[in-house]
Amino acid sequence: MKDSGEGGAVAGEPERSRTNYDRTPPGALLQFMTTGWDPPEAPPVEPISGAELYRQRRQRLSEMFPGMLLVVPSGVGKVRANDTEYPFRPSTDFLYLVGEGEPDEVLVMEPRPEGGHTVRLYSEPEADFSRSEFFTDRVKGVFWVGPRRGLVATARRFGVEAGPLGELPQVLGAHDRGAVMRGVDPAVDRMAADIAGPDEELSSRLSEMRLVKDSLEVDLLQEAIDLTVAAFTDVVRELPTSATERDVEVTFFRRARSRGNDTGYSTIAAAGSHATILHWSHNTGQLRPGELLLLDAGVESNRYYTADVTRTLPIDGHFTPAQRRVYELVWRAQQAGFEEVRPGADFLAANRAAQAVLARGLEEMGILPVSAEESLTAESQLHQRYTLHGVSHMLGLDVHDCAHAAQDLYPRGKLEEGMVLTVEPGLYFQPHDSTVPPELRGIGVRIEDDVLVTPDGHRVLSAALPSQVDEVERWMAAQWAGRPG
Repeated sequence: MKDSGEGGAVAGEPERSRTNYDRTPPGALLQFMTTGWDPPEAPPVEPISGAELYRQRRQRLSEMFPGMLLVVPSGVGKVRANDTEYPFRPSTDFLYLVGEGEPDEVLVMEPRPEGGHTVRLYSEPEADFSRSEFFTDRVKGVFWVGPRRGLVATARRFGVEAGPLGELPQVLGAHDRGAVMRGVDPAVDRMAADIAGPDEELSSRLSEMRLVKDSLEVDLLQEAIDLTVAAFTDVVRELPTSATERDVEVTFFRRARSRGNDTGYSTIAAAGSHATILHWSHNTGQLRPGELLLLDAGVESNRYYTADVTRTLPIDGHFTPAQRRVYELVWRAQQAGFEEVRPGADFLAANRAAQAVLARGLEEMGILPVSAEESLTAESQLHQRYTLHGVSHMLGLDVHDCAHAAQDLYPRGKLEEGMVLTVEPGLYFQPHDSTVPPELRGIGVRIEDDVLVTPDGHRVLSAALPSQVDEVERWMAAQWAGRPG
């Protein structure tokens, strides 16, 4: 991948485009490499699906900030180690307004004197083979990373004007008032240093716009969820030959990467007592018959929407009596949570319903030191020793979506048609918790589904994946039918 030899930069290239072990090309090579090229064949470009909906989102944002410059960057490559980077994912707000993105792109909405905004997407222009960067720039050179989309394709793909990134400093320098999505692209932050305005409001408004999903978003979420169901099925089919949590993670990732963009978050493949650790993602444990596997995972689609689903599975295909008792309590709590998901209900109503079921179950088990009713009071909440977390969060482009919305809208607001949220109760009995009967210690169970608020209630988008205890056992047996041994 890397050349070694004399260091040195080529004039005009950004600092990070070269390293001290890149050789400086001799003048003869530079002259030879920058001549004799035919124009590269441009791949066909189709308008992005849902282009009109993206236009409507930008129009809504324009109406919220009349007369004000708006700047939303896609983001930059993030270093993983030295000169290697993590796979690039555009910023969520950029994706919501554009649909796709390359590193360093910037959406700029300039106010017009007559009202409204001129929308322009600043992007890397087509490669210039008369300049040496195409083979010397390891960050953007097409011989290193492949061609960028280019301005002509950008305009056609997204239905907006496209301008070269080199013009961006002049454009931003002409304004001293605006709202900028900061902390996403350091270069944009520097260019916009003298621009003042309601940056936090821009972030909040975009989160609030994302609270209610339009038809395209619901379809893209369903695609991600369907791929996730398929990936869970892959895991179950391969469970008899899987030895470790890492095997489970790899099986899930294979489907996520081959059919989608990636996983939407770090996969939690927690076997045995690891299931009592909420965000266990080391995935270094062993799979043992007689224990449970808590798999919390979601596929991120090629349009960057993610599922978020959890199933707790008996590794050998059968729940023990103790495991079944805990699992059925969590399942009942989830059903109670589902019943509260409808337009006009409090967002937190599902949490209250599920927690009430869990608290009463813990009382019946003789685990709670007080009554369920006392524990459920705001002053007590002793049951949370075993439940640990809330039951719902918004879902969309981010696994924990809409995080910057005003709290009176989320989480203290009402549900509306088109919102998508999780319902995910759990019980976690730590292996060293002396308040828990020995046979329950080390058991962790969570069941999580993705739910759309519909005009008359809700629809469980991940319902294709079994969750009721007997259905889980039958489903697992069906995946293993016909396997040798």
